[in-house]
Amino acid sequence: MSHWDVIVVGSGAGGGTLAHRLAPSGKRILLLERGEYLPREKENWDVKAVQLDGRYAANETWYDRGGAAFKPGIQYAVGGNTKVWGAATLRMRPSDFGDVGHASGISPAWPISYEELEPYYAEAEHLWRVRGERGAEPTEGRASRPYRYPAIRHESRVRELVADFARAGVLASSLPLGLLLDDERRERDACIRCDTCDGFPCLVKGKADAQTICVEPALEFPNVTLLTGARVTRLETDASGRSVRAVRVERGGRIETHSADVVALACGAINSTAVLLRSASERHPDGLANASGLLGRNYMCHQNSAVFALSRRENRSVLQKTFAIFDFYHGAPDAEHPLGLIQPLNRTPALLLQQSPPIAGYTPEHLAIHSFEFWVTTEDLPAPSNRVRLGADGRVVVEYEANNTESHERLLLKTAEVFGATEGPSFDPDRHFHAERMPVRVCSHQCGTARFGDDPRASVLDRNCRVHELDNLYLVDASFFPSASAVNPTLTIIANALRVGDHLRKRLG
Repeated sequence: MSHWDVIVVGSGAGGGTLAHRLAPSGKRILLLERGEYLPREKENWDVKAVQLDGRYAANETWYDRGGAAFKPGIQYAVGGNTKVWGAATLRMRPSDFGDVGHASGISPAWPISYEELEPYYAEAEHLWRVRGERGAEPTEGRASRPYRYPAIRHESRVRELVADFARAGVLASSLPLGLLLDDERRERDACIRCDTCDGFPCLVKGKADAQTICVEPALEFPNVTLLTGARVTRLETDASGRSVRAVRVERGGRIETHSADVVALACGAINSTAVLLRSASERHPDGLANASGLLGRNYMCHQNSAVFALSRRENRSVLQKTFAIFDFYHGAPDAEHPLGLIQPLNRTPALLLQQSPPIAGYTPEHLAIHSFEFWVTTEDLPAPSNRVRLGADGRVVVEYEANNTESHERLLLKTAEVFGATEGPSFDPDRHFHAERMPVRVCSHQCGTARFGDDPRASVLDRNCRVHELDNLYLVDASFFPSASAVNPTLTIIANALRVGDHLRKRLG
């Protein structure tokens, strides 16, 4: 058995950032990644290979609440799901850290405040090379420093749309993005402003992902070791049940055992839960970290819809994902409760439109050059019945029933309304607007299965993301979220990993 100061399981937004934070400490750090390095190849940008054939998708089968099998939308690779993320790096709003009333109930408060996390948000934005514009959006919180880089410019058709929104009384502010793109000197940065960003790996390392930003720099330190193809099967405790003493790893067809003074899980809200449930023992019969009975419960993934809207004018934008609409985040004149966030998606190529045209009566080619795509997000609320569990045979089961759906439907109507205002009377929302709700298999924005808090009876982790009943086990993915807010969770995962990293550096001395 090899012994380390810290073992970090998972190399995505949380695990990669934590390893980067701890690397300069001189402590011996082992980073375990279930996947391999994602290959750099022409297929990275191939629509058929990535989106139709699932070339980089995990070869996994999970099950929904009704027992139906599905292939989850996750990737196992160095860098985790950030290898294919859309790079939207948004802070939660200050109000999200308190109790928030919604049409379907209460979104609960966090044990820490926005102000406590704010310095780490600022550091996360600088580390992950985020481009944005301070003060452009009224709902954003106080920021202790400016963005490191200016916001990415809108392309001409997007700039027209943003101006049209403004004339309709809607503010479309710059979307903070983790892209390595310098609009002033394009030759200086890696991003080439392509149309295969959101949902695709980046062949030229132009996207700020955990491999590029965190893992590779961390590995420059001789005290950091990465093992790939290393699937953690279970954690074992000492005789007292109070400390993790062994990490069991399946690698290359063999079982290895590693130990550490501190173990940090960052496998994603679903897979971290699965590891802990598989670690059940005599001392922890319901799974490790489950003394409260809440492990795996309160799973959240947002109410997300992909919207395809048809414009009368051509849209030949390449990278259109450069703005966000927060006007309805806290409600609307005709909606007292929060609705959520509207932001663009990647363009939809004709090849995909041939497979499943969202709007009838037009050729795929016409749709491809007359569309705007949006990602519409409403907060879902934590519910104990929405949970991740293991079946009798060890299979992963994601039991999820959508809630706060009325607010989401209202936000979709608002999206159609504001887009229609830019199009004029020719726009027919029944014919020119299509919204597709994301099913459970998508697994994007997953969070909440091991909420943190001050009361061990009502939470799995303490405010430093340490498991209440174990003295050396931490979680640094999105498991710790008590609520989901209505923004992409990645920047909050990164900021929290920096915060927990500072706590661990003090603990380790």
